[in-house]
Amino acid sequence: MRFNFSLTLSLILLQFFAVNAQENNSQVVLGIERLEEYLPYIENKKVAVVANQSSVIDDRHLVDILLKNGVELQKVFSPEHGFRGNADAGEKVGDGVDSKTGLKVISLYGDNKKPTKSQLNGVEVIVFDLQDVGVRFYTYISTLHYVMEAAAENNIKVIVLDRPNPNGHFVDGPVLEEKFKSFVGMHRIPVVHGMTIGEYAQMINGEKWLKSAVQSDLEVISCLNYKKSDVYELPVAPSPNLPNMRSIYLYPSLCFFEGTVVSVGRGTPKPFQQIGHPSFTSFSYTFVPESMTGAKSPKLEGKRCHGRDFTVKTASSFRNMNRLDLNYLIEFYKLYPQKHTFFTSYFNLLAGTDQLQKDIIEGKTEMQIRKSWEEGIRQFKKMRTPYLIYEE
Repeated sequence: MRFNFSLTLSLILLQFFAVNAQENNSQVVLGIERLEEYLPYIENKKVAVVANQSSVIDDRHLVDILLKNGVELQKVFSPEHGFRGNADAGEKVGDGVDSKTGLKVISLYGDNKKPTKSQLNGVEVIVFDLQDVGVRFYTYISTLHYVMEAAAENNIKVIVLDRPNPNGHFVDGPVLEEKFKSFVGMHRIPVVHGMTIGEYAQMINGEKWLKSAVQSDLEVISCLNYKKSDVYELPVAPSPNLPNMRSIYLYPSLCFFEGTVVSVGRGTPKPFQQIGHPSFTSFSYTFVPESMTGAKSPKLEGKRCHGRDFTVKTASSFRNMNRLDLNYLIEFYKLYPQKHTFFTSYFNLLAGTDQLQKDIIEGKTEMQIRKSWEEGIRQFKKMRTPYLIYEE
């Protein structure tokens, strides 16, 4: 497999983001821009990067920036969705070679989630730059964990180039229970953690969450002029099924449906902006999932789904909720005729607990369910305090 390292691919994924993002983000200085801060760590070093289509500033990719400055790049590691960012969620992505630079591209997904000793042979520094969305089951933070762990075991420095968290203005959801650990939830944190990926890296290190409690030689290049309360619009789609800010704001709430029979709109132009199922015929709104790039075999493919369309509301209306919304999950469970088949085994991995499913089955209200999260969230906020970089 060969990759075309064209920077225009990054912009095509989310080209309509660009104008608004530039206006709203004009004061924020990203970690990738602060070359004077991280170049001293990588000069005359053999360097690997963890990157994808989001690893850009304007139309310049991290790899091009480093090569232009004479950095000795060895290889590229790519996360879920691949280096171009167009692979399906959960799709196995193979290794390849970048046709522009000749760099080897190694996938950190599927059977190879953690860089091996041989893959790191000769590497002295890893530069990590991925745009996260601040949600526990978004797997870039799991990739971060394994990269830090492998680096610590092989005496390799890790530099995280920080980026704002578009969902960084709130913390919500159940805290992960140990028995539900998986690649979509590795640590005891709520669904929405309110941290940037740089802050999260510091917490992984400080809490000694890596295997055998090893700690990474970590340097975080922070953003400037950024507060968690700021509205930050992503200039590039972080993954194929989060194409705009509305989907990013809805993702924390709607992703629970991935563990049910309900479609979240994968295989349509509006993923994570609509939900539906063929049995919900009382709804007039419909959509039909079809195979497409980033959703090759979507749930309920070719079937007409009835449900709700969230594009009738502005993106800001969902951001301003400042919380997870369980109302649609509760509503659709009540409407589904065969309730014993509504949830799949994946649901508890996403929730990080089996209690949420039990509460919904028992008919508890959203307010009752949310009440049960309060103590876990309080303890988490206390734990994360030493690792925070930015004001609320």
